[in-house]
Amino acid sequence: MSLDLDAADLRAADVPATEVRAGADPLHAYLRFDAAAASRGGIPLDATIESRFAGAPAGTQERVADAVGALRPELVALATDLYEHPEIGFEEVYSSGRIADLLTAHGAEVERGAYGLPTAFRASTGVGGPHFAIIAEYDALPGVGHACGHNIIAAQAVGAFLAAAPLVAGIGGRLSIIGTPAEEGGAGKELVIRAGGFDDVDAAAMVHPGGGDSVSPVYGGGTSGVRRVAVTYRGRAGHAALSPYLGLNALDAVVTAYQGVAQLRQHILPVDRIHGIITDGGAAANVVPERASAEFLVRSTEVETLNVLTDRVIDILQAAALSTGTRAELDVDFEPPYLPLRPNIELQKRWAGALTAQGRTVPVRPAVSRQGGPSTDMGNVSQFIPAIHPALGLGAAPDVLPHNAAFADATILPPAFAALIDGAVGLAVTALDFLADPALRAAVAEEFRAAGGRYRWEG
Repeated sequence: MSLDLDAADLRAADVPATEVRAGADPLHAYLRFDAAAASRGGIPLDATIESRFAGAPAGTQERVADAVGALRPELVALATDLYEHPEIGFEEVYSSGRIADLLTAHGAEVERGAYGLPTAFRASTGVGGPHFAIIAEYDALPGVGHACGHNIIAAQAVGAFLAAAPLVAGIGGRLSIIGTPAEEGGAGKELVIRAGGFDDVDAAAMVHPGGGDSVSPVYGGGTSGVRRVAVTYRGRAGHAALSPYLGLNALDAVVTAYQGVAQLRQHILPVDRIHGIITDGGAAANVVPERASAEFLVRSTEVETLNVLTDRVIDILQAAALSTGTRAELDVDFEPPYLPLRPNIELQKRWAGALTAQGRTVPVRPAVSRQGGPSTDMGNVSQFIPAIHPALGLGAAPDVLPHNAAFADATILPPAFAALIDGAVGLAVTALDFLADPALRAAVAEEFRAAGGRYRWEG
């Protein structure tokens, strides 16, 4: 069988992913993905990480480093306190209050319960001009506490904001710290976007602890967007021995759906992921199950292919109902989707330069990797405004990675505290570079526009 693609098909590869919505033909969506991945390229592996822009005035890094150094005892205490009081998403009452108290103690005016979210907060300094936001996370994981290092994220965000704030008046513009709940489930940043929290922000950054330093959000790779699909099948109960022919087996529908998704995995992009569980398989073996449920996560590294793949999974779930005579009740996006992260290369270079000046070695890696990865709601921010989400190594053993209890313990060891300080300096300098340099801001904005511009998830 031959596949004929005309010039129009190939030109379609140039269409930005943000201009295409769910329902597109999978073939053409994947062709566009290949073209986007090949052309975007990121920071070439043999390129210098040096930025071509002036950034903030000379001496800024030294002043920031001195300020963060003076804050070190309080930042270490904050990271340790959050480690000792882990709270899951939307329940970060102690954590958000502890962070807000520290900011207030240093003279910041903190809006608690911002954006209609009880555990969100915001503090700002400066008036008018360009606006840069430093993002904080502080939710923990059930059972393993701060195994994703959000205690470090929060402490370095606070350090960056407090160190940079006194310099903003002389540079101009505005600087904010935005506290976002529920990254581990609940998409707090997407909720902040929907509440207008980033409408007046020009660029944003946060840094995530990981296995090593990298301009990429995940050491050695990238992130995927994720959509969640739950399905409940309604059948008819029957005696499994006496009259099974009177039953309509909802568990059969779940099994058929699961097998269909498994077959789909052979025909998806190598960076895509689909995984799921059966959440309800019936009540008793001698009763034909009249109700059964499953939940699937669908991941892809481009918005368009994420939507296409989700539609394909939905088709399979509906087909399973048809084949078993049951009824499918679908719950799509029962949590807001996490979008693929679109890092801004010009901002990545400023971050890498600031970290290099701190004495750290930052590998220069492509902004786009042909390997699938985990998901973050910082992706939603990066699709809405220019943003970066680099990784910062905590000096843990190579096999100690996020979402492991040992990683939580690593966040309160001396190497992690050293990384916390370096990360706070890097964030602050990156923010001040952006505020101080109109040429850098123009390049950041142009890169964002060329990559597709602002995308808001409509659902």
